[in-house]
Parts: sequence; C-alpha cells; structure tokens
Amino acid sequence: MSFFDDLRNLDRNNVGGWPKSIKVFFALLIVAVILFMGWWFQISVQQEELERAESKEKELKADFVKKQAQVVNLEAYQKQLKDMTDELQQMINQLPGKTEMPKLINEISNAALGAGITNELFQPGAEVMKGFYAEKPIQLRMVGTYHEFGAFISKVASLPRVVILTMHDVSLRPSDGGPSKGKGATPAAGGTLTLEGTVKTYRYMDNDEIAEYEEANAPKPKGRRGAKPAAKGEK
Repeated sequence: MSFFDDLRNLDRNNVGGWPKSIKVFFALLIVAVILFMGWWFQISVQQEELERAESKEKELKADFVKKQAQVVNLEAYQKQLKDMTDELQQMINQLPGKTEMPKLINEISNAALGAGITNELFQPGAEVMKGFYAEKPIQLRMVGTYHEFGAFISKVASLPRVVILTMHDVSLRPSDGGPSKGKGATPAAGGTLTLEGTVKTYRYMDNDEIAEYEEANAPKPKGRRGAKPAAKGEK
C-alpha cells in the first residue's frame, strides 16, 4: 500500500495505529510549522532590526568620514578663522570711534564745501546701535557740478579714518528740474546737480557700549504664569 493510500485510509480515532511513515510525515510537518511560526514572529523581527542597524551603520560611517576630514583640516580651519577674525578687527579698528564721530561729520561737511558743493541741508540724525557697530544717518541736500561731486568723493576717501557712506533713497537730478537724458546717462560736466536723500556712516562700538547693548537687548525672563500681583500693603 502506498503512502497516499495510507494517508487516505487514516483512522482519526486511532492515531497510535497509524503507519510509521504517516507519523514521521506529520511530525516533520509539525516541526516545519513550528519553525515557520518562530521565523515569522522572531527571526523576521530580528531581520528588520538588523536592516535598520545596517542602515544606521552606513550613516555613522559617513558621519565619521565627514568628521574625520574636519578633524584633519581643523588646524587649517582654526588658522583661517583667526586670520578672518584679525582682518575683521583691523577693519573695525579703522572705523571712527564714538569720540571721533562728531569730528568726522564736520570733515565730511567740510569736504563738500572744499569741493565747491553747496550744502543746502546737512542734518545728522540719532545713532542706531547694531551690535558691534553704530550707524549715523545724515539727511542732506547738496548742489554742485558733476566734477565737484567727484572731487567730494575723492576728499572723503582720503580722510584719515575709513569712511563708509551708504545711500538710502538718494536722488541726483539737474538743479533746474529738467528731465534727465535717460537711465545711465552721464550729466553734462558743467551742469548743476542736486543730490538729495539720506546717507549713513558708521563707527565701531567699544567694549562697554557692546556690553550695554547686549544687556539692554537680552531676552527678559518671563514671570510665573498665573502669579497674581501682591495686594496693596502686602510684603
């Protein structure tokens, strides 16, 4: 009798009387089911964890290579940072200080007069602190020729201190109010021009000013939520 015949003729009520081949078959089948369930609930989970660990390992290796390159070049980066810091400090030191600013304003005004420009308006405004430097706005209206304005810029550039002038809402137009000759056109050398608007010049702040600025702009600590003010007369 073949194996399949034995399988069809099994007596479910007499498991002990089954042929040996059938018993072995079901025993192997039960073992296979147990192994499959163990793989499904245990090994598959561990495989997912292994895949995540391998992915994390790749990320850590890439991060290590990146940081290793940074460590190798750390000394060069530190030197570059020091050079940039020193250069910035030199540029800051070339700017006028607090006590030099009034003199500098006068020198700019005198430079315009010395170039032949008429100062119809030259009004310095209040300083605005910006962290490690302060800006000084100046409202002005100047009248002069093209060459006189060129001479004025040359005189400002030759001042002992570095003078930075940035223009804000500044217009340059013919003094007679006539139309310009188009964008980018050069005014006639002998024509009178009016320069009007606001320029800003800058100075460095000393350590005391910087400390005072940082203290004034430090975030204020928040009071306890729900705290009630003390009643009048309470201590």
